[in-house]
Amino acid sequence: MISVLRTHTNLRTPGHEELSLDNIRPGSWINMIEPTRQELEDVARLAAVPLDFLSAALDVEESSRIDFEETDEDSGYNACMLMVINIPKHPESFDFDTLPLGIVVTETYFITICLEENPILPGAKGGVSGFCTWKRTRFLLQVLYKTAGTYLQYINEMNRMSDKIEEALRQSMKNEELFKLMELEKGMTFFTGALRSNRVAVDKLVRMLKNPQFQELVKVREEDEDLLEDVIVEYDQAYDMVRVYSDVLGGMMDAFASIISNNLNIVMKFLASVTIILSIPTVVSSFWGMNVGVPFGEHPNGFLWVMGIAFGLSTAAAYWLWKKKMF
Repeated sequence: MISVLRTHTNLRTPGHEELSLDNIRPGSWINMIEPTRQELEDVARLAAVPLDFLSAALDVEESSRIDFEETDEDSGYNACMLMVINIPKHPESFDFDTLPLGIVVTETYFITICLEENPILPGAKGGVSGFCTWKRTRFLLQVLYKTAGTYLQYINEMNRMSDKIEEALRQSMKNEELFKLMELEKGMTFFTGALRSNRVAVDKLVRMLKNPQFQELVKVREEDEDLLEDVIVEYDQAYDMVRVYSDVLGGMMDAFASIISNNLNIVMKFLASVTIILSIPTVVSSFWGMNVGVPFGEHPNGFLWVMGIAFGLSTAAAYWLWKKKMF
């Protein structure tokens, strides 16, 4: 699916106009969600960019990176920059994951490619607001800032979920809660790797923005410098938070695993103690059940004596086990 949007250049007419590839104009934003091969080829031909730049984000295993293509008259390519970042997906229950988002910036267009609708790009699910399609560098920084902010939002949500699961586990040790913790821990691992690679890509972008070679393609205006600093701060904060919460969640998993193991040991000790106590009457009664002469065999209260002996030995064994803190 392809959508084309262009911000009105007339300040008296705020908002954006929807276009198509047939009537597209310079300064437009081309958004591609799960595009087909034909759509990729059409946009690559229209924007004069390499096809592999547009298809890079369609690989779910693609890591964050930045690539640059200079103007090449032989191949017909215009100067363009590719930035691939990993963005958080809309969580389904406890299933937190990431997916790649490709951003191609040319001197004429701003192009985004993703496998599915996401909470980063402008749209029905929220995303970047107050953007201008022909201010390409600022739009790029807004996408990066929104990505870091969404990570922070989801990390805090995961922390609240883990607190609720911890409270439930304190009341009752159930496999369901442990599986939820495992899902959260896996999500934290995905977020940690994604934020680390995104941070490296942002550092490379900062170096490119300071390079005069790329000034025509990605130029930082004075009003964008504060936003650039905010992007760096947000990514640092998100990465630090995800590492801390990931360590806390991992420690919680280890703690509850130890608690479960300890509870199992307590149950096994209790059952072993009960087995020993119950086996004493069985042994005593088996002695008096032999087909040989036994004490109290002819005594009228012999059964009571045998029961008393069995009860006494069991009581002594129970007292000894209790002193040993077996139950």
